[in-house]
Amino acid sequence: MAIQSGATAEDAVLVVEHLTVLYQQTFALDNISFAIPAGERVAVVGPNGAGKSTLFKVIAGLIKPNRGTVRACGHLHERCAKVAYVPQRAQINWAFPVTVRDVVLMGRVGHVGLLRWYRRRDHELVQTCLEMVRMTDLADRQIGELSGGQQQRVFIARALAQEAQILLMDEPVTGLDLRSQEEVLHIIDDIHQHGVTILVATHNLNEAADAEHYERVMLLNRRLVGIGSAREVMTGENLAAAYGTHLHRIETDQGVLLLHDRH
Repeated sequence: MAIQSGATAEDAVLVVEHLTVLYQQTFALDNISFAIPAGERVAVVGPNGAGKSTLFKVIAGLIKPNRGTVRACGHLHERCAKVAYVPQRAQINWAFPVTVRDVVLMGRVGHVGLLRWYRRRDHELVQTCLEMVRMTDLADRQIGELSGGQQQRVFIARALAQEAQILLMDEPVTGLDLRSQEEVLHIIDDIHQHGVTILVATHNLNEAADAEHYERVMLLNRRLVGIGSAREVMTGENLAAAYGTHLHRIETDQGVLLLHDRH
């Protein structure tokens, strides 16, 4: 297999080979292969229906592919404790009566014994994760009473409690106000400092092109259009192939802007 990310299968923490998923005979993902080095942040972009959420669910072991393999942390897997998944907020039942602390404690389920007895270390780790996302003051609050940004931080803490080496985040800032978006992005940067490999699905192309937040960009539209640095991947040709429209990439002192060509 030709690894398309610049990494080799030997030094990658995540290797996906020939991944294919069909829904009712329609391709959701079509023969996708890539490798991600340990400790990198990858922005996963593409239009609606491109397969971003499907890709994350396959990597997390929630969906079985029709073809292909996923190797995480050196092991073929269906469900792997080293992979944590933060779903879109719209997929979560926020009315479920559970506290913030209990949600984060759920991240320890894969680490406790058959009787599901939590140990002192589990509770200490939950407290540390709450501190990392700045939610200790609301630990005993019902999850449904929180703001959207606070809820997202709780589910990030749950993923951290899993002690995963790979973190998958599906549109973590969608629907949040600007301040909450910035808080979540800062938390992602903090997590990166601990060596966690992070894949973030986002619709914001300008955010994805920001090299301060992401080392790589993965451009999808059911097939893998490209993976690499934003400069390598977010070309007019690739963006047109993914989105069916021409976008111009403009570099400014404030960062990169991507603008629609209306002609």
